[in-house]
Formats: sequence, C-alpha cells, structure tokens
Amino acid sequence: MPALLADGGDTAPPPFTVGAIFTEINLTSLIALFLVIGAALYLYGVWRLRQRGDAWPAGRTVAFLLGGLGSIAAVTVTGVEAYDTTLLSVHMVQHMVLSMVGPIFLALGAPVTLLMRTAGARPRKTLVSVLHSRPIGVITFPLVAFGLFVANPFVLYFTGLYRATLEHAWLHELVHMHFILTGCLFFWPLLGLDPLPNRWPYPARALLMVLSVPFHTVLGLTIMQSTTLLGGDWYPNLALAWSDPKNDQVVAGGILWAGGEVVSVTMLGILVLQWIRQSEREARRIDRQLDREEAAAGTNRPQAAED
Repeated sequence: MPALLADGGDTAPPPFTVGAIFTEINLTSLIALFLVIGAALYLYGVWRLRQRGDAWPAGRTVAFLLGGLGSIAAVTVTGVEAYDTTLLSVHMVQHMVLSMVGPIFLALGAPVTLLMRTAGARPRKTLVSVLHSRPIGVITFPLVAFGLFVANPFVLYFTGLYRATLEHAWLHELVHMHFILTGCLFFWPLLGLDPLPNRWPYPARALLMVLSVPFHTVLGLTIMQSTTLLGGDWYPNLALAWSDPKNDQVVAGGILWAGGEVVSVTMLGILVLQWIRQSEREARRIDRQLDREEAAAGTNRPQAAED
C-alpha cells in the first residue's frame, strides 16, 4: 500500500486507478471520526425537529451529509487518501475538495441554524453570544477570511511545510483539517444560510468571490511552470515506474487552475441565485406591507365619511 512506502517501506504501490478509490478504504483516521460524529449530530437535530412537528428542508440535509461530509469522506477515507502522498495530482484533488467543495456544501446545510432550533434557551443564548464575540467577528470578517483562504496554499506549497506533511502523518492530517477550517471561514459568511456576523451585501460578496479566482490561476500556473518539484526529492525517491513526478506536477497545477475556476464560477452562480431569492422575498414583503396599508386606509375612509 502507498502508506507503507510513505512510512519507509520498500514496496511500491500499484498504479492509481478508479478502482483503488473504492478498495483502499481507511476508517481509522481522526477525520473519519469527526465525519461520523458530525453526521450523527446533524441527523439527531433533524429527528428532534420532526419529533416536535417542525419541518427542516430536505435540501439542507442532503447538502450537509452528501455534499459536505460526503465529499470530504470521498477524499479522506478512500483510495484518494491512500495515494495523496504518492501523487501530487491526487493530493491536489483532495486539496480542492477539502478547501472548497466540502465547505460550500457544509455552509448550505445550515448546521448552526439547526443547532439553534433544537437547543434549549440557555445553550441558544450562549451560542449567540459566541457567534457575536469579538474573536469570531475578526476571523469571519470577509477580508480576513479571504486573506487566510488565499495565503493558505502559498504558505503550504512554497515553504518546507509541504515536505513536512509528507513525512509526518499527524501533520498531514492536521493540514487537512486546516484546509476545511479555512474554507469554512471563507465560504460560510458568503454563501451560508446561518445567522453569522459580518454579512456583506450580495454585490460585495460577489466581488470577493470574483477576486479569489486569479489567485487559484496564479498558483496553478506557477506550479505547472515550476522547475522545482514540490516536496523536494520525496516523489523521485518513490521511484515509481508508472509515474513521472515532473509530469504529475504539471497535471496537479492544471487541476488547481481549472478546478479553482470551475468551483468559483459555480459558487458565484449559487450566490446570484441566493441574491435573486432574497430580492423576491423582499418584494413579497413590501407587497404585503402595501396591501396592509391599503386595507387600513380603506377601513378608515368610511369612518371619516361618517364623521
């Protein structure tokens, strides 16, 4: 297995295939434990709501469990995880999912709203105070979250940190969780449905998303054109007859470049859709207010005539 080689073994892994994704399963990682706990807590919250007769949109449940936790599981407990220290291109797919795809769907699942609807009065009050505390306000401020999200991959790939993650499994897993966290900090205030502080108006959110696209392009092209291998001699030392580290790095950069643009355009579409729906709700609210005012005016006219 690739893990044996990464730990210093001398057995080369077989070529990476689609079949390996489904056969190289590892359920012993810390992330796997968090995924199970997260799914159980979310489903318990939905069950609690239904027990008292309240509805919860099925789309949010699907987004959180399948789109969010499911996508994270697909790259952390399958063959993708088994080969992420063997092929940079596989790692880059993992990077994109953990930092962008997973956090977007987690945000659309509105877990904070679910927690607030199922928690008691005192826990709900505590949660609200935490959400509106100064530390949370600072790290969720869009420009701060944007800076963390953009700087994260540059620091990882152009310092010695990436090589260290290849050599130390605990650091490797910690970086995975860091990817997820920074992705959530960036996307939650922009796309999420939860009541969070620092919500910018939709035009400003759209602008921030557009500004994130060039950074993925620059990073992807830099990796593709670099003559220095990421991770130093790690990949050449694996001596894989079926993979060329230089070509694999070009593929990895292309994945980051193209994948970043696809995800960014998709999330921009989601944001525009949310913007349209909010405008429609606001228009209906104004219409109802005008109807009430007209009804009140109509009621007052006969009284004025009698006077």
